[in-house]
Amino acid sequence: MSVKKLSPSTRSFSAVACLVAGALIAAQALFIPAKAQVAQVLMETAWEQQLSTGNPARPWPWADFTPTARITFPAQHRSVLALTDAAGESLAFGPTHMAASVEPGERGVAVYAAHRDTHFAFLADVKAGDAFTIETPKGPSIFRVTGSQVVRWDASGIVTHDGGRPRVALVTCWPLDAKVSGPMRLVVWAEAVEAKA
Repeated sequence: MSVKKLSPSTRSFSAVACLVAGALIAAQALFIPAKAQVAQVLMETAWEQQLSTGNPARPWPWADFTPTARITFPAQHRSVLALTDAAGESLAFGPTHMAASVEPGERGVAVYAAHRDTHFAFLADVKAGDAFTIETPKGPSIFRVTGSQVVRWDASGIVTHDGGRPRVALVTCWPLDAKVSGPMRLVVWAEAVEAKA
């Protein structure tokens, strides 16, 4: 059986095609984190406007959400703006506050969800005892991480309006380094250190 050799032009075309395909894959991999960072810059402007005027401000005219809080983790040197109305579209731009949950600092559980490869990637470095702040237009609330757990998406056990002391659940996909989405979620739990007056 004889092996047919490729002509130099066919080899060149194949090499160029492989390079173009590789460049497209790399560009796609960089697009989501880049979009997330640009969105945070635009949301920063909307957040500042919202704090100064008291009126919700959209980060861009067609956005169907507004910034609702700033979450700051000093030990991890991370600060992100969270959005209203958790949905697949808004998750691409930042953590989102689950509408069915309480406001941070209120009795019950405030739930924030974000993607594991962008805004909540730093949860890998969060430990029990770490303090963080959630600032809303009403003021800041300080929380301390009490622990974390891995649960199925449909069996989280989070009851938001339980009347208990103010708590927060930060939720993202698990495992943090996975390349595809699965049924498991990481929930980082925290309790209020200082509730809003």
